[in-house]
Amino acid sequence: MEFKDVVAVSGMGGLFEMVAQRPDGILIQPLGGTKKKFASNRIHTFSPLDKIGIYTLDGDSLPLEDVMRNIKKYEEEGNTVVSANSSSNDLKDFFSQVMEDYDDERVYVSDIKKVVKWYQILAEHDLIQEKAAAEEEEASEDKQEIDESEEETSTDGDTDTEDVDTENDKSEEE
Repeated sequence: MEFKDVVAVSGMGGLFEMVAQRPDGILIQPLGGTKKKFASNRIHTFSPLDKIGIYTLDGDSLPLEDVMRNIKKYEEEGNTVVSANSSSNDLKDFFSQVMEDYDDERVYVSDIKKVVKWYQILAEHDLIQEKAAAEEEEASEDKQEIDESEEETSTDGDTDTEDVDTENDKSEEE
């Protein structure tokens, strides 16, 4: 499972892995769980974590995955990640240390709490990878897909050649 497969579902606490899509919703399972559940798009809104960003002062947004990496790096430096139940000032101080240029007017305390909760869940399931490792894994998957498609093409090419030869033989016999 990868970061891009993780979704937040409105009305449901926690994070989920998207197992399959259907026209009327998605099939999800809790991270680390085995029980699959259907979530209707008539009732719920789905937010893939790789599509979420945190507002910055320059008007852009920083992808949530990068924010999670910043928190992990902060924690690896020996600092403690605050609890989601900490005071508003503690949460804002923590977030300003992790992400110096976040827009404190557009990023609310409730957003910071959600990011901290999500970080704890993702860290527990080891879904926060360093950027180089994530890109390397993605590149190897792309290479594997290319190799598989080349194998299919070469196999299809051999079959097509045989079909053409057979057709040529038939026309020569006539």
